[in-house]
Amino acid sequence: MPETEITVSEWGGRRRASTGRKWEAIVGYSRAVRAGNTISVTGTVGVRADGSYDKSAAAQTRRALSVIRAAIEALGGRLEDVVRTRIYVTDISIWEEIGRAHAELFGKIRPATTMVEVRRLVDAEALVEIEADAIILESPA
Repeated sequence: MPETEITVSEWGGRRRASTGRKWEAIVGYSRAVRAGNTISVTGTVGVRADGSYDKSAAAQTRRALSVIRAAIEALGGRLEDVVRTRIYVTDISIWEEIGRAHAELFGKIRPATTMVEVRRLVDAEALVEIEADAIILESPA
């Protein structure tokens, strides 16, 4: 069974990616939305498919980025299309651990990014939450 299952639907000229998490319906959001050549990925925490969290901020960062990548790819994008990420952390003192995990995936791509400390996230076990924006450019002829 895949670690991240993504379903895609269409509504109002947009394509929407869903991970099927209960919060999507409760809050009324999509994991990611593609409108034209732009994909926006909602804040994503590093929760595993079984609902548990790793204790490591780096592992949570890797998991969140894995879900983000799956959502972007489900909507026809690639990791290389990511132009911006926003990282929310509950403890800025571990920024390097989180930053290294981000760089493992985005090292050559180097999107614009912001990392800020927040008081807490929606789940007390979540240490990091990441958003991403991607722009799919036309391939040169």
